[in-house]
Amino acid sequence: MSLFDAFRYEGKRVVVVGAATGMGAATAQVVQDAGAEVIVMDIAECHLDGAKEIRVNMADKGSIDAAVDECGGPVHALFLCAGVADGTPGIEKINFIGHRRMIERFLAADALPRGSAIGFISSAAGLGWQTNLELINEYLAVTDFDQASQWAIDHGKADYFWSKQVICAYVASQAYPMIQRGIRVNAICPGPTDTPLAQANKEMWLGFGSDYRADAGIEASTPLEQAYPLVFLCSAAAGAVNGEILISDAGYISSGLTESYPSAGPAAQFLTGRLG
Repeated sequence: MSLFDAFRYEGKRVVVVGAATGMGAATAQVVQDAGAEVIVMDIAECHLDGAKEIRVNMADKGSIDAAVDECGGPVHALFLCAGVADGTPGIEKINFIGHRRMIERFLAADALPRGSAIGFISSAAGLGWQTNLELINEYLAVTDFDQASQWAIDHGKADYFWSKQVICAYVASQAYPMIQRGIRVNAICPGPTDTPLAQANKEMWLGFGSDYRADAGIEASTPLEQAYPLVFLCSAAAGAVNGEILISDAGYISSGLTESYPSAGPAAQFLTGRLG
């Protein structure tokens, strides 16, 4: 035994949702390498030797319930990495409502024991959540799966930005009730990351902050570079970290807010809700 073992996952059973590609696939690889027993979930086929695979449609509550039942417990770390872009039918379910449903089903089954952790992938798009907290809280109060979906549609909020803001607010709001159960919940907010989803929306997603990266001499993040902090947040080494929204964007937002890189200022102000 060594102090560094707190960063590892030996003896832990881990679920990664959205594990077919991108950051979810990278997360599954990292936790497996760290010693975990890994269960991968996705609507698409996953490719991780040695992992148990469960197909799940995060837009379908019946599929989510069946996946949770098939998985069983215990689940020592639940990584919620599934996400789609604007224009995808059911985006409000896939990006958030389905994840919340899965958490609630695991909790109801007592499958998340004390000491377990939940990790979300949000986005820099979710950083302005505080300015919309009143409306977000109204939305979060709608706990029924189908009614929450209808609320988002009726309010014109079935979109990517809203779903990511809601994830951030949910993580912050659940810090206390979750820790009462001995469970931690955190999220990362990645900057541009070279994933298949980003490539499908390349001009907007990978074009964002390209001047900053060019001047800094860096590239867009790789999925592994985003998986590492997410895996840390759900490890025992992050035992004091709860309700945290970690910005993993190579410093773009900070550089914009402080104007150490002035051209990032307007975007950083907008994304964090500081513009009127």
